[in-house]
Order: sequence, then C-alpha cells, then structure tokens
Amino acid sequence: MKIIIAGSLALGLATNIAQPRTALAWGDDGHKVVALIAQSFLETDVRTRVNALLAADMDSLTSHDIASAATWADKFRDSNIGGARQRTRQWHFVDIELTAPDLDQACFNHPALPPGTVASNGPADDCVIDKIEEFAKELANSATDLEEQVVALKFLLHFVGDLHQPLHASDDHDRGGNDKKVAASWIKAGNLHHYWDTEFVDLLETDAKSIASDLIGHISKDQAQQWPAGSPSDWAKESFLVAKTDAYGLLSDPSSGGSYGLSDKYVKTATADVALQLSKAGVRLAFVLNNALRKH
Repeated sequence: MKIIIAGSLALGLATNIAQPRTALAWGDDGHKVVALIAQSFLETDVRTRVNALLAADMDSLTSHDIASAATWADKFRDSNIGGARQRTRQWHFVDIELTAPDLDQACFNHPALPPGTVASNGPADDCVIDKIEEFAKELANSATDLEEQVVALKFLLHFVGDLHQPLHASDDHDRGGNDKKVAASWIKAGNLHHYWDTEFVDLLETDAKSIASDLIGHISKDQAQQWPAGSPSDWAKESFLVAKTDAYGLLSDPSSGGSYGLSDKYVKTATADVALQLSKAGVRLAFVLNNALRKH
C-alpha cells in the first residue's frame, strides 16, 4: 500500500489505504531518498566533486552513484570485512535513553581519535554524532588521503540519514524499538524499529526516486534555509523528541501477549514524521557536503 503526499509536507498525507504491496527495504530506499534529496541541494561545484570522489571509488560493495553509495555503510558493516561489524556497528546510532536522556553518555563521552588515526579507524565505542563531525572534518581537509576522503563521503551519505531515524536516536531499554513487537492493518507484523525503518517509508511511494521527487517538491525555500541550523547534536535531540512524543509516546498499551497494535492514526502520524525526517536529512546532508567540499 502507499499513502500519496499532497499539500504541506508534514500534514499532506492522505488517509486512504490501498491494497498491500511487497515491502521495500529502507535499509536501501530510505538512504537513497536522503541522498537524492541532498543531490538536488548541492552546489554545482560540490556536486561535481562528489561525483568525482565516487568515480574514484574502487570498492565493489555498491554502485558508485550517490544514491547507491548512501547504502554502503550498511553493506560494509554486514560484510564484516576486517571485522567491520564490530568496528562500525555502533557508529550508526546514538541511543539516548527516554527515562534518563544523556547525549554524552550515549556517545560514550565522545572519545577522541588517537593521534594520526583516520576517522574510519576510530574507536568502536562511538556514536553517529561524533562520526558525522569527524568525517566532515576529514572531507574538508585537502590533506586527507583520497581513499579516506571517499570513505568519509560514503559514511556521511549514510550517517546523516541514520541520525534522522527517530529510533536511531532513542532507546526505551528495548534496543531502539527492536524488542517491541507491533502490528498494524495491511502491514506484516514485526518490531517497532523495523516499522520506522521500513514500513512507514513504504507508504510514501513505490520507489526511492518517486519518494525523493515528491518530498523535494514539498520543501519550501524557508525550510531549506532553516533546517541546516544547529549541529548534529541538535539534530539528534530533534530526532529523539520525535521518538519520545510519537514513536514511543503514541503507543497504546500492549496486549496480553506483549504486542502493540498500531492504530491508523499512529500509522498516519508516523508516516508524516518519516516524510519530514527524510526531507530534513536530505537538506542537512547537502549542507554538510557543501560546507566540506565547496571551493574556498
């Protein structure tokens, strides 16, 4: 099924539910959407530089267009090349606890990179906020080795998207919603994290390019100028609030079997949240890349 976007970005989601369809994986599609939105907001010289860096990439885990490259960090982690799963898995999120929110604690108190260490070899115990800042700094430094610049770019394409998934920035002692079983009309039962990762994105349109095109068309000039304000820490806190008020806050009581039933109202709200978060992520990713790669 899908929900068609109409009207304003946050509120223009139709309530009509169509027939169910095969789900697409946000593990790929959501990140592609963010990258495609960002691409439309890149400065001309920056877009040329991004394309050149991706063309220089020798890695075969993904294709080298911006949308495909945005999925690389997951592919790299899952490949476990050189122990990549253990080395990088915690970089994808910042688990701010609902009951006692402490961003510094969720970021392992922001470990510094050891002298002479590139960000891609940084401590395993680190969070998505720190990694965005480290990789952006590397990308902006012309002295950074070309191979590391390419890796930094690919991590940035992915991590800015991760930061805007509300359940990548929050935790209710449930592994970011992975331990909460949920079910909703027309959607296969699963866990809460998966629903926000995948199912609510699937309701927007049929493929990543269509979703990105629809969302770009609803981003106003004022939003494009306002959303880049702040820092990755501020963006994480914003994602946390979406999780606290909606992803977790709108849950009904669980059934006797421990499963949460999601109402049509919950699904509508969550889908609108996802549309907005993907849009913000795309605009902010462009901002990060423009700052790092524009000619000075």
